[in-house]
Amino acid sequence: MSKWLLLVPVLSILAVIGVGLYVTDFTAYLGNNPTTCNNCHVMDAVYESWYHGAHKQWANCSDCHTPHALIPKYWVKAVSGYHHVTAFMMGDIPPAIRAKESSRKVVQENCIRCHESTVSVMFESPQALDRYCFDCHRDVAHGERGISLLPYRHTEAYK
Repeated sequence: MSKWLLLVPVLSILAVIGVGLYVTDFTAYLGNNPTTCNNCHVMDAVYESWYHGAHKQWANCSDCHTPHALIPKYWVKAVSGYHHVTAFMMGDIPPAIRAKESSRKVVQENCIRCHESTVSVMFESPQALDRYCFDCHRDVAHGERGISLLPYRHTEAYK
């Protein structure tokens, strides 16, 4: 009889989780569609700048912002998703999302991966390689900073 008593709460929890996953369209976040990255208003300017930027025809959000190996890619997506969901649930949504150091490293690795033939010459040069590609090429993927089709601009954050 005790096995049956345990089954009801377990099935109830599984039902709540299943409904939650269905209602939130959880599987959309497993893919690479850029519109899923734009579900939060914080990402509006970033999405717009990418949409009208030079990289749209070549890369989507995941191509630059997640590793390409299967397990690291979904680990980064899970950690980012956790941070986004908890910020939303707690009402602690920042005015603009800023990349953490780990995110900057992933973007740098992806810049090098896609532009390997171009940057290979740099690795042979005597110059110091102590900067990220986007330190100099910040406006390539997302266009000029602070410019948005939206009525607000985060110009103070880009100084």
